[in-house]
Amino acid sequence: MTIRLATDADIASVAHLRRVWTEEACGEPVDDPDHLTVFTQWWEEERLRRTFWLAETDEPIGFITMVEFVRMPRPGQRASRWGYIGNAFVVPEHRGSGVGTDLLTAALDHADTRGHVRVVLSPSERAIPLYRRAGFDTADSLMLRRLPGGPPTG
Repeated sequence: MTIRLATDADIASVAHLRRVWTEEACGEPVDDPDHLTVFTQWWEEERLRRTFWLAETDEPIGFITMVEFVRMPRPGQRASRWGYIGNAFVVPEHRGSGVGTDLLTAALDHADTRGHVRVVLSPSERAIPLYRRAGFDTADSLMLRRLPGGPPTG
């Protein structure tokens, strides 16, 4: 198994994994013949501020992304940046084998290299143990505004 930065040549692979993720969550196939086109447009918009990593064996088995935010400069203070990890996914048959840990390590190593002052995420219940093992803890310094009329918290 290898972890590497994903490139434009990997759009179809990452889009496919996103479909697998969605269909697993829905419990059934999702009919969306335009998914690759829409995904490609999204990728092209995101690739300048988002880094993608891909886990592979003889085929893609997982991915993780990190968005980088650069803070507005302040007089007398050095510039800083932080990262938001999102969209981490490993196909079911490879879960529990270290793929998620290796993907997360790649993203955190990148954050450390880039000098991120913090890395945040919004984990699924299933992923909380993975993130806790990597040193993440519950945050009390962020606030959240949900879309009015959106789904309830919890």
